[in-house]
Amino acid sequence: MIMRFHHFFMFLLLGFFFNHALADEARLKKAIQTHFPGSEIESLRKTPYMGLYEIVVGGEILYTDEKAEYFFLGHIVDTKTRVSLTSERMQQLRDARRIAIDTLPLELGIKAVKGNGKRTLIVYSDPHCPYCKKLEEELDKITDVTIHTLLYPILKNSMSTATAIWCSADRQKAWNDFMLRGIAPSGKDCETPLDTLLQSGQENRVTGTPTLIFADGSVVSGMIPTEEIEKRLNNAEKK
Repeated sequence: MIMRFHHFFMFLLLGFFFNHALADEARLKKAIQTHFPGSEIESLRKTPYMGLYEIVVGGEILYTDEKAEYFFLGHIVDTKTRVSLTSERMQQLRDARRIAIDTLPLELGIKAVKGNGKRTLIVYSDPHCPYCKKLEEELDKITDVTIHTLLYPILKNSMSTATAIWCSADRQKAWNDFMLRGIAPSGKDCETPLDTLLQSGQENRVTGTPTLIFADGSVVSGMIPTEEIEKRLNNAEKK
């Protein structure tokens, strides 16, 4: 009887501390939110070092104390291993990031079906981005995929080029000619969805090009080689 009472008491005590911790975290999150109006606090967790709390907001990491009186920006480095714990955590967040492809405006993209087209890839791309051109060289080697290119003209002078590509009689040919062969598009001014595409990218925190999105919603920011694209395409189809 005494042993059962001891276990019951310990259960109640653990429940008290757990609920108290949740309440403190809720208060802290509310305090933090006042400093970021209009932005979502994506996650908040206590770190095992220096009593700091990790905040993820706008895809970025910062740290605060238990009362949100101070914010800390920068990298926390393990002095024993010389490893940036912040960088490791950022990589974890990137690997876990997902964008639901059914929320993307694929009907406003430049669609290319290669081979049987059974695999899916969406790319936010800027025509004047050098890494986007390198990516196109890699994609040119891949078959059995449907590629939706979402024009994302965020660099200087990109808007006029993206407009000319969209207004071309054959958008896919104009895109390939410009990105792979350096042939300027001949399309004239017309109504384009570029503002909608820019808004879509901003809503999905696409801050650079190229940004690749696979069928499972996984996201890669930056150019990756053919072998890595193939691997991710195949893995995404299995999920």
